[in-house]
Amino acid sequence: MRGKRILVVGTGYVGLTTGACLASLGHRVVCSDVDAAKVERSSRGEIDLLEPGLADMVRDGVAAGRLEFAVGSARAAARSEVVFLCVPTPMGAGGAADLRAVEAVVAEIGDRVPRGGLLVAKSTVPVGTSARLARLLGRDDVGVVSNPEFLREGSAVRDFLRPDRIVIGSDDPAAVERVAALYAAVDAPVVRTGAASAELVKYAANCFLATRLSYVNALAARCERAGADIADLTAAMGRDHRIGPEFLRPGPGWGGSCLPKDAAALLRVAEAAGTGFPALRAAIDSNARQRARMVRKVAAACGSGPARSLRGVRLGLLGLTFKAGTNDLRDSPALAVARALAAEGADLTACDPALRPGSAGVGADVRLVADPYRAAAGAAGLVLLTEWPEFRSLDWRRLAASLARPVVVDTRDHLDPAVLRRAGLRWRGVGRPPVDPG
Repeated sequence: MRGKRILVVGTGYVGLTTGACLASLGHRVVCSDVDAAKVERSSRGEIDLLEPGLADMVRDGVAAGRLEFAVGSARAAARSEVVFLCVPTPMGAGGAADLRAVEAVVAEIGDRVPRGGLLVAKSTVPVGTSARLARLLGRDDVGVVSNPEFLREGSAVRDFLRPDRIVIGSDDPAAVERVAALYAAVDAPVVRTGAASAELVKYAANCFLATRLSYVNALAARCERAGADIADLTAAMGRDHRIGPEFLRPGPGWGGSCLPKDAAALLRVAEAAGTGFPALRAAIDSNARQRARMVRKVAAACGSGPARSLRGVRLGLLGLTFKAGTNDLRDSPALAVARALAAEGADLTACDPALRPGSAGVGADVRLVADPYRAAAGAAGLVLLTEWPEFRSLDWRRLAASLARPVVVDTRDHLDPAVLRRAGLRWRGVGRPPVDPG
């Protein structure tokens, strides 16, 4: 099959990864954005996103003439056979998905897409959006298809080129097959379905994962009360083939750019339809409690006086991004816990491998430094909030010597308690027995 002429609208995580990967598969791709400065940087191969392999793939695509960048979408739409919508659908009023960016793109390019073209929604959109877009287009010569993305930050390129599945949905079977052909070089099962099912599957998958994480965090709290070890518990659970080992690690709560907004959107739609979704509501509420529980855990380990107050207590923080391998702070549980600690009066100094002093989005409540040893100096404790691999190999004896109190609160159960014990540190994890030196 010859490569198709494709327009990808939006150059965030989803759009840039989609465009670069489709170009690597042999298609001729234009990625458009409204940010002229970003388009200029991308054209030079300068990528703002911390995503393994993506910058090289962009540079390769540009050098080969298969990938280019443009400001605005109308001109490129007029010469594209397929248009992928990869614009944000953030949480709107009451939790519903905000589709204004999607609708604005359709209004801009609707009359420019050639006859026989395809409009493919890769943005996460609620059920009924394909039908809504078809009405906005007002054209029966352009097919509308839902092709949801399942990209994880930190492994987006791998997830695109080696996915668990490719989901394509439309009420027009011929349009489904045309989109499936774009992925012919990708070795993955293709799930062909109707538009409504394809639109719902992304919400269903993300909300299941969110519920699973909330369940594990609740189990971790129970383990602490019962004297059990969540690591042993989840190891046994994960060996059950009906459960599996993934998403069974406790932490400071779930977050990021997808799970919170998708959970809120699905809950809003379910409640508006009168069906409700009690399990999902419980998962969201449990997640909020988990973040508050981490603050109480830090106060118990590092606070001063009988009330274990954090007012004026200096704390070092390890990690602020929502997960390791990314520089994304959107709805980061690590940052949420940090801000809650600041609200309790703690004096916070943080280090994150993906951030530099002055990084946008951190806020004034947290002083950001480039060196974890500076974050620890004189602190009443260290709080690990993001599971960066490099934190495992820190010089823990040096850190123990620089801390005012030798305690580490590990909200990810990421560190080796035995290593910290040998360094003379007290280790406090989530759902696991405390470890003290001796």
